[in-house]
Amino acid sequence: MPILSLVIFAPLLGALGIAFLPSSRPSLIRFAALGVSLVTFALSLGMLLGIRGQSGEFAFSEQLSWIPSFGITYHLGVDGLSGALVVLTTLLSWICILASFGPIQTRVKEYFISFLILETGMLGVFLSLDLFLFYIFWEIVLVPMYLIIGIWGGADRIYATIKFVLYTLVGSLLMLVAILATAFSHQAATGSWTGAFDLLALRGTITDPTLQILGFAAFALAFAIKVPMFPFHTWLPDAHVQAPTAGSVILAGVLLKLGGYGFIRFAIPLFPDGAHLFAPLMIALSVIAIIYGALVAIVQTDLKKLIAYSSVSHMGFVTLGIFTFNQQGVDGAILQMLNHGLITSGLFLLVGIGYERTHDREIAKMGGWAVRTPVYAALFGFFLFASVGLPGLSGFAGEFLVLLGAFIANPMVAGASTLVMILAAVYLLYMYQRVFTGPLSPFLKGLGAKLIDVTPTEILTLAPLAALIVVFGVMPTLLTSSFAKSVETFLMSAISVVGQ
Repeated sequence: MPILSLVIFAPLLGALGIAFLPSSRPSLIRFAALGVSLVTFALSLGMLLGIRGQSGEFAFSEQLSWIPSFGITYHLGVDGLSGALVVLTTLLSWICILASFGPIQTRVKEYFISFLILETGMLGVFLSLDLFLFYIFWEIVLVPMYLIIGIWGGADRIYATIKFVLYTLVGSLLMLVAILATAFSHQAATGSWTGAFDLLALRGTITDPTLQILGFAAFALAFAIKVPMFPFHTWLPDAHVQAPTAGSVILAGVLLKLGGYGFIRFAIPLFPDGAHLFAPLMIALSVIAIIYGALVAIVQTDLKKLIAYSSVSHMGFVTLGIFTFNQQGVDGAILQMLNHGLITSGLFLLVGIGYERTHDREIAKMGGWAVRTPVYAALFGFFLFASVGLPGLSGFAGEFLVLLGAFIANPMVAGASTLVMILAAVYLLYMYQRVFTGPLSPFLKGLGAKLIDVTPTEILTLAPLAALIVVFGVMPTLLTSSFAKSVETFLMSAISVVGQ
C-alpha cells in the first residue's frame, strides 16, 4: 500500500470532495474537513508505527519515473525525523480545523479547501526525496497560506501577505536555480540524467568547490527566510498578527519547521563544505536572533506580536543546534522544532480564544483575567511555563541539548545564548502578570457576560498539546530515539566531500 502517497494526498482528495458540497451547508463543510484531517492523522500514525523495525535509511519508499528525460522521479520516503514532523503536521491540522469552527463564518468552503491543500503541501515537503518534487510541494504551500491570511486575516492583511510572498519567492527562486545547477553538474559529470534530482544519489557527489559555496548559499537563503533567521524575520510578526488564529498556529507550528528541516535534509547533506564555510555566520545570526527576539518581545504591546517575536528567539535555538555539527546540538535542534510546534501552537490558540471574547489583544487593556476565567488563566500559565523552559515540560530538553552542543562547539556562544533563558522568563512572566493577575480591568469588566471561560471544544484543541508537552518533557527519549538514526546519517553526510 502506498501509505506515503495516501498521507500526502488524502487532504487534497478531501478538498476536492468538499468543493462539491453546497456552500449553504457550512456545518457539513466544517465536519467534512475535520473528518478528512482526522483520517489523515490516523494514516500518519499508522505510518509512524510502521517505521519501527524497518531496515534501510528510509521506510515505505515509493519511486516512480515522472520526467525520465531529465531523471525526475516521484520519490518519497520517511525516516524518524520526517515521520515525527508529519505527525506534528497532521495533529495540528485537525486541531486548527476544529479551532476554526467558530471564528470562520465567511467563505467557509473556500477556507477549509485552502487549509486542506496547505496540509498536502506541507506533508509533501517532509516526504519528498526528489529535489524537483520537493520544490513543487514547497511552492504549493505558498498559495493557500497567502489566501488564508489575505482573505480571512486582519485589517492590514494585504500588506502582510504581499510581504510574506515576496520574501518567500525570492528565496525559493534562488533555490530553484541551485537545484537546476546541481542537476546539470551531475549530468555533466556522469553523462546521464539518471539521479540528477535524487537526494540520495546526489549526496556526497558534489565536489565542485564553487557549487558547494553558491549552492549552499541559495538553499540556505530560502530556508533562513522560512525559519525565519535574523535579519530575514521581519515578515513573520506581520503575518502572525494579521493571520486568523488557525493560520498563526500552522505558521508557527509547521511552516517555520520547513526551514529547519530543509537545512538538515537538503542544504547541509548536499553542500557540506559550503555549510562548514558559512557555519560561523549562521551561528552568529542564530545567537543574534535568540537575544534580539527576546529583547523585542519584552516591549511588545500586542499579545500575538509578543508570541511571534518569541518564535524568532526560540527558532534561533534550532539553527544554532544544527550548525554545531554535533549530536547533542542536532538532537536539541530537532527536539526544539517539535516542542516549539506544540508549545507555541498552544499559546496562539489561547491568544485566539481570548480574542474571540474581547476582540482586542492590547496588553495594557487587560488585567485580572484570572478572576473571571480561572481555567483559561491556568491553561495559559501551563503553556507559558513550557515556553520558558521549565524542567519537566518539553521546552526544557531541546534548549538544554542545544546549549550543551553549543558549549562543546564554542563555550562563548553557549554563554551568550543562555542569557535568553532569563529574558524569556522576563517577557513571558511580565506579560502574564499584566494580563491575568490583579483586579479585573475596566475594559474586561465592561465585557460583562461575554467574558466566559474556555468551552469544551476549546479544551479539546488544547488537551492533546498539553498532554504531549508533559509526556515529552518527562521522557524526551521517546523522540530522540525515534530520530537517532536520522541524526547519525546527517552527521555523516555533513563531512567534507571536496578533495576526496
